Amino acid sequence: MAEFIKLYNSNNNPKTLEHIVNVLKQGGLIIYPTDTVYGLGCDFTNLKALQRIANIKGVKLDKSNFSFICSDLSNLSDYAKQLNSSEFKLIKRALPGPYTFVLKSSKSLPHYFKKKKTVGIRVPDHPIAVSIVDLLGNPIISTSIHDEDDVIEYTTDPELIYEKWSGLVDIVIDAGFGGNEPSTVIDLSKNDIQIIRKGKGNIDIL
Repeated sequence: MAEFIKLYNSNNNPKTLEHIVNVLKQGGLIIYPTDTVYGLGCDFTNLKALQRIANIKGVKLDKSNFSFICSDLSNLSDYAKQLNSSEFKLIKRALPGPYTFVLKSSKSLPHYFKKKKTVGIRVPDHPIAVSIVDLLGNPIISTSIHDEDDVIEYTTDPELIYEKWSGLVDIVIDAGFGGNEPSTVIDLSKNDIQIIRKGKGNIDIL
């Protein structure tokens, strides 16, 4: 059974955050809050953990469309090819925030992502998510947790999330009720800007 850990937007016990990061480093899966919906994530350097998420989602790892959750844009060039000035200004204007940017992937990605031509980059505007990624020292691979209900697409109650996912993951973080609207997905991998999914983010930034 997963641990159910209560966290707040500030003044969390550093040892609790360190424990969560250690679980990630050991190949654990966590469900954690973002500025949109709760996400399912793991350390992107841990192949065992990545395979667990791919199995849960029913996809092949090399064909998955998981997002890279980053704490800032300082290592963007490690994951994506060089952007032109207007693209970089757009990303810098939008992030941190409820946006996922699809970019051409760089050749320095881990070998199990070598076949991927694009990568989705997120820097959520949420202190818990950013703190975990910052302490981990590299991105979290992440995907939204969908609900099977025909009306409610995303579960917002951490206790209900725990009931459903406690046998599949190692930690569920309770940061209060989450959102029910995913990020806006913007594709910059082609010659023009394409909105793949309209979500929480305001497209007026374009």
